[in-house]
Amino acid sequence: MAIFEAKDIRNIILLGHSGCGKTTLAEALIFAGGAIPKMGSIEEGNTISDYNEDEKEKKHSAGTSVLSFAYGGKKINMIDVPGYTDFAGEIIGAIRAVDSCIVVVNAASGIEIGTERAYRMAREKGVPCIFFINMLDKEHSDYDKCFEDIQNKFRKHCVAVDAPIGKESAFKEVASVVMPKNIDKFSDSDKAHLKRLIDGLTETVAETNDALLEKYLDKGELGAEELSGALNKAIHDGAITPILCGSARKSIGIKELLDTIINFLPSPADRPKVDAVKQDNSEKVSLEPNPNAPFAALVFKTLSDPFLGQISMFRVFSGKLQPNGTFVNVNKGTKEKIGQLFTLLGKTQVPMESVQAGDIACVAKLKDTQTGDSISDEKKPLKFDDIQFPEPAISFSLKPKTRSDEDKISGALHKLTAEDPTFKITRDEQTKEMIVSGMGDIHIGTMVNRMKMRYGVQVDIGTPKVAYKETILGKGDAQYRHKKQTGGAGQFAEVWMRVEPLPRGAGFEFVDEVVGGAIPKPFVVSCEKGVKTALQSGGLAGFPVVDLKAIVYDGKTHPVDSKDIAFQTAARHAFRESMLKARPVILEPIMDVDIIVPDEFMGNIAGSLNSRRGRVMGMEPGDGSQTIKAKIPLEEMYKYVNELKSITGGRGTYSMTFSHYEIVPSNTAQVIIDKAKQSKKEEAEE
Repeated sequence: MAIFEAKDIRNIILLGHSGCGKTTLAEALIFAGGAIPKMGSIEEGNTISDYNEDEKEKKHSAGTSVLSFAYGGKKINMIDVPGYTDFAGEIIGAIRAVDSCIVVVNAASGIEIGTERAYRMAREKGVPCIFFINMLDKEHSDYDKCFEDIQNKFRKHCVAVDAPIGKESAFKEVASVVMPKNIDKFSDSDKAHLKRLIDGLTETVAETNDALLEKYLDKGELGAEELSGALNKAIHDGAITPILCGSARKSIGIKELLDTIINFLPSPADRPKVDAVKQDNSEKVSLEPNPNAPFAALVFKTLSDPFLGQISMFRVFSGKLQPNGTFVNVNKGTKEKIGQLFTLLGKTQVPMESVQAGDIACVAKLKDTQTGDSISDEKKPLKFDDIQFPEPAISFSLKPKTRSDEDKISGALHKLTAEDPTFKITRDEQTKEMIVSGMGDIHIGTMVNRMKMRYGVQVDIGTPKVAYKETILGKGDAQYRHKKQTGGAGQFAEVWMRVEPLPRGAGFEFVDEVVGGAIPKPFVVSCEKGVKTALQSGGLAGFPVVDLKAIVYDGKTHPVDSKDIAFQTAARHAFRESMLKARPVILEPIMDVDIIVPDEFMGNIAGSLNSRRGRVMGMEPGDGSQTIKAKIPLEEMYKYVNELKSITGGRGTYSMTFSHYEIVPSNTAQVIIDKAKQSKKEEAEE
């Protein structure tokens, strides 16, 4: 593929609720752009974007797909990500690589939970958006309701730039609101509708520019060219979110969407500079997409292809990279050699002569590089902010079915965890069980299915384990002397420590307040090692400890017997004693749960949620049904699907995603602690 300058590149991500038609829209766009000779379909399992066997089987996206193609003298790098909230990690990684997004809305279903989350994530990252109301050819599709809901939920700066002509099966085309043509051919009702949208767009655009607003108030209208220019700037600034519409399946409105991408969405050159820090002195630098500057890029996604091996996708923010060259992995401090550079059209690799600032590219078979790593010029290494992936909230025990599966499972899991940072593998040191953790049932099920389909590994999954954590609510102080004298060299260390709570989600902080050399610096490092070991198993029930600060402020040494292991041991005991004095509590994961049930079961559902310590946060009426939005502890959700089926006769459904951690009520916490103690007692007796 030819080399494109930053101003001629558009990096976009497709977001939206599962089932809104993102993959079909991607297919329609690359077909309209001339990248493929024929559109595939999800039903036939031959789309360019959903090319994995598990995606074909389930008929929905389960991973990130990059689709690069040229159109209108520009290069479009389009990233299609899954709509299910279980795959939020895919969105978080990909959104770091793009300059704009298209939020796809199902015209029949309207605004759904995935729509809201997608738009919110894009706005939080400062990424300009487009809404595309899809499936307007479907029965029960309703453009007016979708348009109104978008404006009500996402503010009045969301305005139409095109509009549908005809409804449902009679939907045949879209008309431009920015530069309306051939209005006379439309019916009176369509003309009136267009006129209202034109007035709404003109007024909203005028409000973003004082000079234009004065002119609009004076003349009551704006010229098409000045309206277009002001709209362009307002979209780039995030002041306006345009709403487009069409049918991806019938390729209606697709040409208009492509033209909007080219003419109105920002290029990398239009976006704010990207911050990085110099590896040698932590000095912050702001990068613009200059191909002549030192090379700096971020790996936003790793693919594990059974045949090609590991593929690393990266966005270049500065400089350029040639094939068969080298770069340094700033996170790992290692040098990587690369072979061919390529971009992707689904699973098809398209060779690149080079890649430069603003573009997205891929390399295969890197040794040490993983998702989230910064890669850079060896002489001027730069590091970008880490990608903050959510922590898994659901866990299952995993056991290979056969000895053959046991031999292969390690390699398969390594590849899957490299591909998805929200999928994690741990081994419970007490039970010796392998534990897999992820974002939800669908996520874990997808990974188990991939093990079987890609790598021929079959497993059994056991009862889920709740990812409890421990923390403190107050302050605690302790001192601990470790003294061990045997034949030969002894051990001695004394550590004085206090602990203090940190805000929820802050993690852990170690502070050295030792003065006068009471503890030499190397042994302070030993103290930190000891505390970090203690964090893995809290004093209440053995769960990981989070959200606190450990401060070492004094201690004593022995000229002969003080050593690294002694201070690690003393710090570990001091930490545990101080934590037990600091009002320790257990934290549990709380889930955002959306429960969709027929109206007649609302009373029963409310009762079941109360019995499960659930809190109803709101309700949204539907067509004969209600969507209950609730926050419920994960522990209470494991067998809820069976209860919901029983209450509703199989007509109710729910989806959940991790929300936050919350303190477990004291009576429930005591049950958890007692179970943990009993488990330890049984293990000791075996």
